[in-house]
Amino acid sequence: MAGPRHRFRAAVEWEGASSGHSFSRAHRIRIEGKPDIHASSAVVFRGDAARHDPEGLLVAALASCHMLSYLFLCARAKVTVTRYVDEAEGTLVLEDAVGRFERVVLHPRVTLAPGSDAEKAEELHHEAHRVCFVSNSVNFPVDYEPVIETGAR
Repeated sequence: MAGPRHRFRAAVEWEGASSGHSFSRAHRIRIEGKPDIHASSAVVFRGDAARHDPEGLLVAALASCHMLSYLFLCARAKVTVTRYVDEAEGTLVLEDAVGRFERVVLHPRVTLAPGSDAEKAEELHHEAHRVCFVSNSVNFPVDYEPVIETGAR
């Protein structure tokens, strides 16, 4: 039996004139009640490098979902995380002008409070990966290579 359904809405707005490859890739992403995101396309697609691109936002969404799942699980298991940084990386492959993500690798670096269970903290990454909504929704591998640090830095 399916559980509750949650809807998420986003509006994408673009204005300009398009002719072949000569059009602006700049657009705005609006999510009600949140600041707008000024986006473009990746530099390789002739976009504005100063704006967010859908590819980077997808990698960020995967990293953010894993982090939030992980922090929730740590809080529930009484593992105290004091810092979490992820330098996630995605690989997009282009073939005959068609692209797809081949893989995303998350590199979470977690700092625990002194006395926290580092072994449990490591295990919880596996569970966070299993329950992450976004990684469960993509059709390419999302791998993770966590580093757990304990104590003060």
